[in-house]
Amino acid sequence: MSRIGKLPIELPEGVQVTVADTLVTVKGPLGELVQNVDKRISVKEAEGSIIVSRFTDDIQDKTFHGLYRSLIFNMVEGVSKGYTKELELVGVGYRASNQGQVLELVLGYSHNIIMEIPEEIKLETATKRGTPPRITLKSHDKQLIGQVAAKIRSLRKPEPYKGKGVKFVDEVLRRKAGKAVAKT
Repeated sequence: MSRIGKLPIELPEGVQVTVADTLVTVKGPLGELVQNVDKRISVKEAEGSIIVSRFTDDIQDKTFHGLYRSLIFNMVEGVSKGYTKELELVGVGYRASNQGQVLELVLGYSHNIIMEIPEEIKLETATKRGTPPRITLKSHDKQLIGQVAAKIRSLRKPEPYKGKGVKFVDEVLRRKAGKAVAKT
C-alpha cells in the first residue's frame, strides 16, 4: 500500500470537506478549493479526517493514490494556514513595484516587465535600503502560487557566476568559479 496514500488527513477547526462523486471541495477560513479525483480513487470523510483509498493494486492506481492524497492534504492546509513564497531580486538596478495586482519588474532588459497576478494571490513588494528588493506572494492555492512564483523567477533566472537574477529567498545557488588567471 502507498505509504503516503494510507495516511489519514486530519481536518483542522473550521475546515469543511464535501465529496460529491469525483469532486472534492474544501472550504476554510482562507478560501475554497475544488479538485477532480480520478474514478479509480475513493475519498471518504470519517470522524474529522479524510481517508483516500484505491480499489486495485494496479501500478497506475498506486501512483494516483499518493498523488490525490497529497493534493487533498495541500488543499486542506492551504485553506486553513495558507502558503507564502518570497522572491529576491539580486542585481544592480533590479526593482519591483506593484499597483494592486499588477507587478512591474525592472530586470536589466531594455523594457520593464509588467505581469498581471491572479486575484487569488495577495501580492506585496518591499524595497529596503541595503537589501535586495523582495516580492511576497500569499495564497491558499499551493499549485497556483508555485506556478506564478516560477513564472516570475523564469523572467531572469539566477546566473551561476555572480548570482544575479530572481531567486527564492531560501534557495541555495550553486556558484561557479570564474575564468582562471593564466599562470606566468
